[in-house]
Amino acid sequence: MAQKPSIPKGTRDFGPSEMARRNYIFDTIRSVYALYGFRQIETPAMENLNTLMGKYGEEGDKLLFKILNSGDFLKGVKLPDSPPALPVREGAITNDSGSTQPSIDSAPSLTGRAGGESGLLRLAAQICEKGLRYDLTVPFARYVVQHREELTLPFRRFQIQPVWRADRPQKGRYREFYQCDADVVGSDSLLNEVELMQIVDEVFRRFGIRVCIKINNRKILTGIAEMIGQADKIVDITVAIDKLDKIGLDAVNAELAEDGIPEEAIEKLQPIIKLNGTNEEKLATMREVLADSETGLKGCDEVAFVLKMLGALGEGPVGGGLNAEMELDLTLARGLNYYTGCIFEVKALDVEIGSITGGGRYDNLTGIFGMPGLSGVGISFGADRIYDVLNQLDLYPKEVSTATQLLFVNFGKAEAAYAFPAVAECRKAGIRTEIYPDAAKMKKQMQYANAREIPFVALAGESEMAAGIFTLKNMQTGEQQAATTAQIIAIVTA
Repeated sequence: MAQKPSIPKGTRDFGPSEMARRNYIFDTIRSVYALYGFRQIETPAMENLNTLMGKYGEEGDKLLFKILNSGDFLKGVKLPDSPPALPVREGAITNDSGSTQPSIDSAPSLTGRAGGESGLLRLAAQICEKGLRYDLTVPFARYVVQHREELTLPFRRFQIQPVWRADRPQKGRYREFYQCDADVVGSDSLLNEVELMQIVDEVFRRFGIRVCIKINNRKILTGIAEMIGQADKIVDITVAIDKLDKIGLDAVNAELAEDGIPEEAIEKLQPIIKLNGTNEEKLATMREVLADSETGLKGCDEVAFVLKMLGALGEGPVGGGLNAEMELDLTLARGLNYYTGCIFEVKALDVEIGSITGGGRYDNLTGIFGMPGLSGVGISFGADRIYDVLNQLDLYPKEVSTATQLLFVNFGKAEAAYAFPAVAECRKAGIRTEIYPDAAKMKKQMQYANAREIPFVALAGESEMAAGIFTLKNMQTGEQQAATTAQIIAIVTA
């Protein structure tokens, strides 16, 4: 018996109705980006592995999907003295030359989940020259450097494409998912952060999703690390406290201890991690705590500017304010290493799910590709999680559909020839129209219309053809009436 077909865990199929909803998400985000002057680009699904490695921290490197080199990928490779078993399966993997080859099942091994992670990563570097992109930001930085002579700065781009992560699938966490990014590079102005938050607010206003926008600043986190005497441990500290919502305070403290943070320093962190109050109160407290940290105070100033401009800190000079809640969250760290300034995450208020949007400022991401000093800031909407939220809250507009509106019944060659001009006229009028391709029994064609939930059916036999009309049936009410093509168009589009 043939094996039942399946797809990898952490991926999903989307049928026609689901794609109509997803396109609603993409189109909404795309239209708001365009309002703010962002222009669309695309980059390849795979990048050279040296473009991706080392940009997301140690955890990110482990989650990169790596692509085996074409041909004999083990030729000339020196294996570790005592490598963990690499599970080999007979199968085919399409390589970059278009041929096929035996493939290594990389889920536990090449992504670093088995023992001997460092050895496996070194092995991967020898047999894999390419990888699937982990996010859209690093490929965008590569794009900016590669195409710098063609760009006018500041450059405002958006990108809507899938990314891949070799993560453990669970609710709201997928191995393949879409990101909808917008970035501005070539400008240090905090007005960019303000506008990006306005974009976030407008997108979720259009979706009807109540959200809280959380903001922090990596300079504040750097100042905190200095304050507790652990400036060299900033990466370990941010990675650990970024997990607070997922694993809880005790587990975060345990991870900090495992990373070599002294107990005294961990104790100093506790009041900051637990800090409550209004945005104004939190900022005032942090200015006192970070009084001796120039970097930390600069971070406070940056957050205060963004909050004030958005009306989330006293009276904003733009007199506006957001529909969304805006919260200074000092435990927000955004684990990716390239962030250097304001960082953001968006949480849905009415659904238990992870972050549905995130982003932040990066001062020198392009420097790793030979173009130092180019600052940027960006956001990324998690389309797959937004899709899940909209589904749970049933917030899709009724008109979000690509379903057929009108079906012409086919009684035979003469009847089909008679209907064809009417079909064309209905399509010109914007009506999603089908003609049944075969002269099947009437019952079968009506069952087809019911199964597809097509609201109107038009049919023409000898009497209708002689009169130059059709019989139009409303499939919901059962009502039938004689109608010309023009009348059909008026009724269906009413």
